[in-house]
Amino acid sequence: MSTPWIFAAEQKSAEVTDWAARIGWLVGLALFVALVYWLMRQGWKWRGTLQGDLPELPALPTEPGEARLELSGRYHGSTTAGQWLDRIVAHGLGTRSRVELTLTDAGLSVVRPGAADFFVPAAQLREARLDKGIAGKVLAEGGLLVVTWAHGDKLLDSGFRSDHAAEHTAWVEAINSMNTTETSTEGAAR
Repeated sequence: MSTPWIFAAEQKSAEVTDWAARIGWLVGLALFVALVYWLMRQGWKWRGTLQGDLPELPALPTEPGEARLELSGRYHGSTTAGQWLDRIVAHGLGTRSRVELTLTDAGLSVVRPGAADFFVPAAQLREARLDKGIAGKVLAEGGLLVVTWAHGDKLLDSGFRSDHAAEHTAWVEAINSMNTTETSTEGAAR
């Protein structure tokens, strides 16, 4: 026969939670996350300051002409041409947003709700291509419409994704044909 006090000696009570230590860790973690967020924001501002030499974006014309193509989708940002990770943030070009693109003989109208609209005159359009990524956005091969254009003394790549990706090819052909027509016209004028 066993004695009841032996079983009582084997039982242990649960450890008491040290709430002060847990709260201290949570506060420390929250401060660390806030510091990282603040540093990221400062980096974004600094990048904008470094790109301060970029001229203001051209405003939308009052009479852009008849639309050749229209597209509804997303604007994913702009980078230095050929450097898909060198994001341009000056003048709101780094702000992702919905977009309504309209291509006319005068150029490319970029209307972005909640962000600055801009216009790329036809003379500044250089080329269009299908690509798979631009600073912070990677899609399947050919899932992104990238338009290269001149702004000031820089060439920029701007990435767009249509709600209907099948439209991208028509945009590439139309912009590249505008560039070919303009180049041949300039050559004949010389």
